[in-house]
Amino acid sequence: MASNDLRPGQSIELLKELHILTRDEKLNQDSRRKLKQINHLYGFIEPLLKDIPQDIRLVDHGAGKSYLGFILYDLFFKSRGGNDHIYGIETRQELVAKSQQLAAKLGFTGMSFLHETVESSITSLQIPETVDVVTALHACDTATDDAIGFALAKLARFIVLVPCCQAEVAAALNRNKGRALKNTLTEIWRHPIHTREFGSQVTNVLRCLQLEAHGYQVTVTELVGWEHSMKNELIVARRHDQPNPRSGERLGELLQMLGLEELGGRFFVEDPLIA
Repeated sequence: MASNDLRPGQSIELLKELHILTRDEKLNQDSRRKLKQINHLYGFIEPLLKDIPQDIRLVDHGAGKSYLGFILYDLFFKSRGGNDHIYGIETRQELVAKSQQLAAKLGFTGMSFLHETVESSITSLQIPETVDVVTALHACDTATDDAIGFALAKLARFIVLVPCCQAEVAAALNRNKGRALKNTLTEIWRHPIHTREFGSQVTNVLRCLQLEAHGYQVTVTELVGWEHSMKNELIVARRHDQPNPRSGERLGELLQMLGLEELGGRFFVEDPLIA
């Protein structure tokens, strides 16, 4: 294993427990790619965490095996005092149980893993009414939108998203293609492969407009090189409590222009700060 695969102080034992490293501390190609992605994402999240003075509340949606949560805790949280806490939200009970066991084994007392949907997690008494950071790494299709809805409901200061497998908008574009054929713009998604690619692009554009309308400054960038992952777009949002009504208007205009009005509820802009 090359030393530049690891961040300074990164726990070898944790990486073995996560099966990123083998027992003899080797990395295969898939593990190296996964570790590179998560460590690179950590580089984006760490400055956000440093902006929060104490008692950080971070919620990781669609946590899966909680690679991100464990590595965040290992590299940043475990050396801090105070009452910081990471909440991993996952719908698969067996993964929740495994993460709970691993956190107990490692002594990561500031981690909780909850068997919840995004919707139920909004009202869960085990999660604070407001949180500081919401993450969703490779949350498929509408799961990213659900995580955004959770973050808005919890007035999250920061939102970090790596979207994945976006099909809902593409399906709506396809359903409404006949109605919109008179518009030359539909040539952009006339062919099925273009429908899929354009739908993915539009989905993230709508998400960014939604976040801006709710008072977030949004940055969109590349997570890692395309040779490591095709699901490579990183959206980072910082709340500044200055809603942008024009972004909400443009979101509505874009939905109407593309024949996506049926998805207005998905990309809602209702917010007490906007009203």
